[in-house]
Amino acid sequence: MNDIDIGLLRTFMILADTQSFTQTAKRVYRSQSAVSMQIAKLEELLDCTLFIRDKRNVKLTVDGERLRHHASQIVSLSDNLMNQFIKDEVVGNINFASPEDFATHYLPDILADFVKSHPRITLNVNCDLTLTLLKEFKEDKYDLIVIKQEPGRIYKDAKPLTREELVWVGHNPDIQEITFTKTKKNCQKKYGYFPLVLSPAPCVYRQGALEALDKAGVPWKIVYTSPSFAGAIAAVKAGLGFTVFPREMVSKNLTVYESSRGWPKLKSAEICLLAKPNTTPAIESLIDYIIERISIIKTM
Repeated sequence: MNDIDIGLLRTFMILADTQSFTQTAKRVYRSQSAVSMQIAKLEELLDCTLFIRDKRNVKLTVDGERLRHHASQIVSLSDNLMNQFIKDEVVGNINFASPEDFATHYLPDILADFVKSHPRITLNVNCDLTLTLLKEFKEDKYDLIVIKQEPGRIYKDAKPLTREELVWVGHNPDIQEITFTKTKKNCQKKYGYFPLVLSPAPCVYRQGALEALDKAGVPWKIVYTSPSFAGAIAAVKAGLGFTVFPREMVSKNLTVYESSRGWPKLKSAEICLLAKPNTTPAIESLIDYIIERISIIKTM
């Protein structure tokens, strides 16, 4: 009976997560053909087909799903074994994800420094909307995610990072002090509704904006939807409508409209880290690193 190379299982796990040979090749620093050869070798060893392939998608077969469960345990045990004997370096593979705006604003330097200081940890990073990340986290796609929640709705095991003050944002620096009553009248006269630029559902900011406007009895219409933080900024700059951002992430060329001028009050958002049960030393090291760095940033 042949033994299975842990490296083959790692590649298999990444392909199962990304469903893309291109993305997998980038993560394992190999060519697509090399990744294909690794998967073919694994299928030959196990005498089964692990993936259904077509021009656009790569999906797990029933046997692939069975292997995914076992491979996750084997890779985790291997990493734990290495960590027991290699005391100076933490070893492991981490599937990590965050909302795009938080990742863009806070994480580039943090993650880059973490990878440099932990050379034996492979970090796979993805960005998406919070509620999408929660869904995929429950499906075991990620080891660790950053999530946004309203205060009081914190997951029991989530570790708090910071709290975001949410504000209304537009693009008209000449009327920063305009009251919401006047803005509402102008929008009603020009459009017949209050124009919004928001992320697609499900989204914590979107939900907060709509709840605030509904509570204020303001008719609204979502005129532009973008899953991208940069896309939302571009739409607001173009004057398409108003949006909701964390105050710290509002760029200088955008305008913040304050609740003191009558703008509907928005609930703050709690930013937390949510890890899967029975975390590995690698995951724990990333959690501690992010918490420490965010704490330093917030005190600067």
